Amino acid sequence: MRLLPLVAGLLSVLMFSIPTEAQPSREEMIATLKKAADFYIENCSKHGGYVWRYSNDLTLSEGEAETPADVIWVQPHGTPTIGSSLLRVYEVTGDRKYLDEALRTGEALVSGQLHSGGWYYSITFDPEERKKWGYRENVGFRTSSSRKNKTNITTLDDDTTPAAVRFLVELDAALNFRNAEIHDAARFALDALLLAQHPNGGWAQNWDRHPRNPVWPKYPVLAASYPTEWSRVWLNDWTGKYFLNDNVCGNMIDTMLLASKYYQDSRYLESAKKTGDFLLLARMPEPQPAWAQQYNEQMYPVWDRKFEPPAIASDETQETLESLMTLYEWTGDERYLEPVPGALAWLKKSLLDDGQLARFYELKTNQPLYFVVVDGKYNLTSSDADLPTHYGFKIASQIEKLERMYELVQKARKPGQRVRRPSAGRLNEIVSSLDKRGAWTEPGPMKGYRKASREAVITSEMFYKNVRDLCDGLQNSPR
Repeated sequence: MRLLPLVAGLLSVLMFSIPTEAQPSREEMIATLKKAADFYIENCSKHGGYVWRYSNDLTLSEGEAETPADVIWVQPHGTPTIGSSLLRVYEVTGDRKYLDEALRTGEALVSGQLHSGGWYYSITFDPEERKKWGYRENVGFRTSSSRKNKTNITTLDDDTTPAAVRFLVELDAALNFRNAEIHDAARFALDALLLAQHPNGGWAQNWDRHPRNPVWPKYPVLAASYPTEWSRVWLNDWTGKYFLNDNVCGNMIDTMLLASKYYQDSRYLESAKKTGDFLLLARMPEPQPAWAQQYNEQMYPVWDRKFEPPAIASDETQETLESLMTLYEWTGDERYLEPVPGALAWLKKSLLDDGQLARFYELKTNQPLYFVVVDGKYNLTSSDADLPTHYGFKIASQIEKLERMYELVQKARKPGQRVRRPSAGRLNEIVSSLDKRGAWTEPGPMKGYRKASREAVITSEMFYKNVRDLCDGLQNSPR
């Protein structure tokens, strides 16, 4: 028994004598950033823009679908994502080359801005194809009032237009607001977005002509409530007017806050706050004080796609909580914190046995909802035994992260004070995994090209994450 204190003491000495891993030197991280950025610029750029994924031999490229040589992708992690990454490389290294390349990327993006104000998922540079699109430079393009103008659709889906706007705003500021083309594109898009916001602060997912403010009788300002009944079968009626799906509201809040910061225009901060006010209205009452994916003009949860039912949505609830806390940081308005405790309690109550969350929970009963595909049709079920694999019908819990954020914002943290500090191990991994060419690769095939090698791909998402972490490591390392 007398040996126990001695053993414990020896273990204590050993534990404290183990050296902690040192992060790469500043010179190593900057050299890695430059080599990776140079590789991406020289090998992955098309007309100054980018796509999602490249085969390891660089012969094939794709966004959400296969992309020919004259198509770039706007939807993240495409052109705006890489443009913002190049701006960060410039910010950290001070090398003007990367600002010039970010400008080239911005110019590619501007070439795909639509008369409707924003961007579609991709941009074509094929001269004949461009004639069909409502690009702003196509002055002869005319919209039709009687049909959907499919080549003039501004979409907020998947952060497409918001990401483009944020990059152009950042680029405009980096250029000291002196580049007329970039400045005009950013402000034209922001003006269109202000016009598109509904009276209650909510957002549609897309529109096909330059927007006008909706009339109030068509979009009354109401709080969310439960419908008396709802169809268990997809109706294909597309009655959604306000969307949280794909974090539409959160992305718009981030975009308007960024525009407010750089342009010092009160309209943008008011738009962000108005979106927050909509999120307060959209919170469902007890027994489920959380959020749905989409609502109709009466603020009832409704169907969207055939696998997106009227339901309480855990993913959108987690995203909404983060957005509301971000708004509180910027405004100090405690109304945006009021829903947090109740929604966190609902998330905890809704955890599955495996620690995950179902994407959907039935209105009022809180029964997890899933789908099974039978003869090509999606049928609602309470069983998770045979889930389709194309959609996240189960998601990871972010409860602990949200609880930590809630604690921080209550301590009166200001915007920008929450900094990222990647671990030394993460930074060493990034530096060591860069290949001789200057590429980061990851295992797996192209999604659209079945003929591509499965050994490795080059992805814009990995480039973005690695650049982000290296820059954060350089700017936020402990002193």
